[in-house]
Amino acid sequence: MKRLEIQTATADDASLIATISRETFYDSFADQNTAEDMQLFLNTQFASEKLMAEVLDPLHIYFIAFLDDQPVGYCKIKPGAHSQMDGSAEAIEICRFYARKNSIGKGIGKAMMQHALSYAASLGKKKVWLGVWEKNHRAIAFYQSFGFSKFGEHDFLLGTDLQRDWLMMKELKS
Repeated sequence: MKRLEIQTATADDASLIATISRETFYDSFADQNTAEDMQLFLNTQFASEKLMAEVLDPLHIYFIAFLDDQPVGYCKIKPGAHSQMDGSAEAIEICRFYARKNSIGKGIGKAMMQHALSYAASLGKKKVWLGVWEKNHRAIAFYQSFGFSKFGEHDFLLGTDLQRDWLMMKELKS
């Protein structure tokens, strides 16, 4: 039986997070976007130096999922609410949530989401929110299965392509 473990990332994991971030974002969205827009986005938003600095920022919390000691996914969260929400002190954002391509469908996402929601509850947060591309139907269905619902939309610039993200939120029980 395979062993799944989710760990909080440390400074030693910064390079791994940078690698997984770029890989999983590319695998998730390259087919639906131009090569130029993908490269521009990866070079700016997912530059290794920028990602490594985020891992070292104490406001950014990263979890890495390992299956039999192999990194298979990660989640990034940070405290705060979207401007379309009330109660920023009570909210936490799931900023990034990705599993490696060969791990999708193996329960990695479910375990990471349960971990993130438990962590948010342990901090006393009342709301968990995220943004998801309106065309990412599989991810939307996944988030809905955990009780997230749409509360708004915002723009997301991928390279030079202005896209729409759904804003989704889940209320945590006290």
